[in-house]
Amino acid sequence: MTHSILLASTSPFRQALLAKLGLPFITAAPEVDETPRANEDAETLVTRLAVAKAQALGNPYPDHWIIGSDQVCVLNGVITGKPHTPARAFAQLRQASGNAITFYTGLALYQPRTRRLISCCEPFVVHFRDLSDKEIQTYIEKEQPLQCAGSFKSEGLGICLFERLEGRDPNTLIGLPLIALNGMLRSVGINPLG
Repeated sequence: MTHSILLASTSPFRQALLAKLGLPFITAAPEVDETPRANEDAETLVTRLAVAKAQALGNPYPDHWIIGSDQVCVLNGVITGKPHTPARAFAQLRQASGNAITFYTGLALYQPRTRRLISCCEPFVVHFRDLSDKEIQTYIEKEQPLQCAGSFKSEGLGICLFERLEGRDPNTLIGLPLIALNGMLRSVGINPLG
């Protein structure tokens, strides 16, 4: 039996991660309001948005297994988003220096025709080393992490900012927890290893 897979994301990073599993897939952009609800914690937010993204594409793709994902990072109890400007990236990295940021990545697998839904939230903790202002400025100039939550790309030069990483799957930090996703896919009969 053929299983059609749809990644509800146009992120090149998530596409590259999903490609690691060696399964054919297509992508589409979900139209989802990502505004947090009042008093919504990070885990609830990302899980809700991952599910919403997967379900948003159910009508046009009723026969696909749809993968939704969403991610935020939390520093000192505050959800931190994408910086969008070099000044905000600098401020985020200055605040992260010597501290730990927890990333929460929501993941959902949804089949519209059967309405089967599996979801979870994967945490991952990044411990930053003490960074000088010059290091932060140089990093921002070289990597331009303006569209990345937390203002860094761990798959690139961002690894130089860290003291240590904690979590079960380093792919979670980039935006798609492949260990959890592989478990979900296997549970519905899709095994990348046959």
